[in-house]
Amino acid sequence: MPPSDDRPAFAREGRDWPNREASRFVAAGGLTWHVQEAGAGPVLLLLHGTGAATHSWRGLLPRLAREFRVIAPDLPGHGFTDPLPTPSLPRMARALADLLRILDATPDVAVGHSAGAAILARLCLDGAVAPRLLVGLNAALKPFPGMAGFLFPAMARALFLNPVTPRVFAWSADRAAVERLIGGTGSTLERTGLDLYRRLFQSPGHVAGALGMMANWDLTALDRDLPRLRTPLLLIVGGQDRTIAPDVSFGLADRLGGRARVELLRGLGHLAHEEKPELVAGLIRAGAEREGVV
Repeated sequence: MPPSDDRPAFAREGRDWPNREASRFVAAGGLTWHVQEAGAGPVLLLLHGTGAATHSWRGLLPRLAREFRVIAPDLPGHGFTDPLPTPSLPRMARALADLLRILDATPDVAVGHSAGAAILARLCLDGAVAPRLLVGLNAALKPFPGMAGFLFPAMARALFLNPVTPRVFAWSADRAAVERLIGGTGSTLERTGLDLYRRLFQSPGHVAGALGMMANWDLTALDRDLPRLRTPLLLIVGGQDRTIAPDVSFGLADRLGGRARVELLRGLGHLAHEEKPELVAGLIRAGAEREGVV
């Protein structure tokens, strides 16, 4: 694990962080977490995906805070939150449960992007949270098919164990490289969004946190357990997502029957919630209304 001075510093990388006035630092489960909290009403939890941070909610958080008490942490090893030694899915879920206890927060609605949706599904299945609605934004809830399921974690593990890798990646994360990386997800972001990702990717500690999460990620048990999920599930899918094929969400909805609903957003990619936050906020709000949350 990189030394602490490789971690993003809130005074430096967070100097003009989106929704900075909502930020605070909370000690829970042996970690110091960066958490953003805004609004009042039913509790709505936002969990970003691998490689992102709370900046991912820059457009969504203020819109949802009009009707909800919104809580959005940086995941361990990401953004300004301390890393976990072994950031597996079960460890991530337990760490988040510790944070929610300290915050005295019981989510009525839980929203997760990509791998964040997997953490929330694990928490629901384990009985640690019982939201009235679970929302997956381009949700990563299934293992990669075929050999990719073995190769990707192994490659990430090899890169993570090489202490030079995060520094090399950070050194090469110029504006053009980040734009290519984001474009590869099928999304098109405004300049502010690209610059925020570039700021994080230029931090070796953040890169190490993302690699560590990928290296320790295994969705086999979650995939096996998903049929036991009783929480109503709303899957919001970008039709141009090149990271997680939209068919994954439609297949999961078929598998879960009437407990899952899919909303397809044509022309948007893996970061659809950053491209069109007003549209995604409206779908989340409508889902909460259907479940009687608001």
